[in-house]
Amino acid sequence: MHFLSDAGLLLVAIKPTAVADYEEVIRALQEALAKDGDKTRATAAKGWRVYRATENDAKGNALYIHLMLPTVTGFDYRPSLLLDELIKELAPDLLGKYQDAFAMPPSKLNLNELANMSIAPLPKPVEKEKKPGG
Repeated sequence: MHFLSDAGLLLVAIKPTAVADYEEVIRALQEALAKDGDKTRATAAKGWRVYRATENDAKGNALYIHLMLPTVTGFDYRPSLLLDELIKELAPDLLGKYQDAFAMPPSKLNLNELANMSIAPLPKPVEKEKKPGG
């Protein structure tokens, strides 16, 4: 799960019966990242926020939004991979519960900023006239 732009978004739909399992895994990962001394993971964690939508999707699944701003080039944001790397004494059933919690595969979006609404826009560049034949 790599991002190729400055900002990334991961939209995750979780089965209603598995919300507690998913949140347990996210909290375990958050705790492990907070204790980790690796600079790349620390940089990735600093820009990584997880939100739970107050609304469910049309099928009743809980929606979680992972916002990475900024992203870390080359960093793999897969929670399952990070859990394997960071938590040696991971409860054996925790990873299985995590994998079974998904209602569908996550949607990954690479985001390019169009506008920062807190500042005035830059003037639009003036295009040079093209001469015939050139």
